[in-house]
Amino acid sequence: MVKLTIIGRVSDGLPLAKGPRYVHEENEIFTTYKQQGEFILKEISRGDLISSSKMTIRVDHHCFRIMVANGVCFMALCDSSFPRKLAFLYLQDLQQEFDKLDRRLMERAVNPYSFLRLDTIIGNIRRQYVDTRTQANISRLKTGIGEKDLDVSVEDLAEIVNRRRRLDMLETMMAANLSDSPIWGSKKLETIALKWTPITILVVVAVVLLWSSSVHRDEFQ
Repeated sequence: MVKLTIIGRVSDGLPLAKGPRYVHEENEIFTTYKQQGEFILKEISRGDLISSSKMTIRVDHHCFRIMVANGVCFMALCDSSFPRKLAFLYLQDLQQEFDKLDRRLMERAVNPYSFLRLDTIIGNIRRQYVDTRTQANISRLKTGIGEKDLDVSVEDLAEIVNRRRRLDMLETMMAANLSDSPIWGSKKLETIALKWTPITILVVVAVVLLWSSSVHRDEFQ
């Protein structure tokens, strides 16, 4: 079953819509999943995560199925038992409906989850995929996306989180080293520049003049 859907803008990681949540999920658990989805969206916007148009991220007994198309990320949290093919067909249906909307509305969005029109669309499409045993979904499983197109990269959320922590720690350490360095501190660097820049200019000018006079002597010999 699809328990959570998030549609977001890839350029800056802004979530545009999330649709109705799975009613039997506890609020605290749902909030955690939503935060995880937003984190994944942000990683995609940084360019540090997705290497193709589709991927799967495993978390607990669930999977985030993800599809990126035309600068938009479509993401669905499903039970691990929910057919992978149906999950990506669901995301494909969302994309087709999204493409019918005025793209300028998406580009002008500023606040998270402000694209309210999408919530209704997500809810309507999601209802079609609730029961995997319906004739429509059985037909989708037999046709639709080919198995080759479902051969997508798979990662664990825990690994992605740890990788982000290491990168953030490295960036923090580099920033601290630069700011604490006796050479690259702004005041010291300014003093060094004021002291040595005139001398450097004089040396360069002298070298150019000596080279020029040497060339002239060679021409007259």
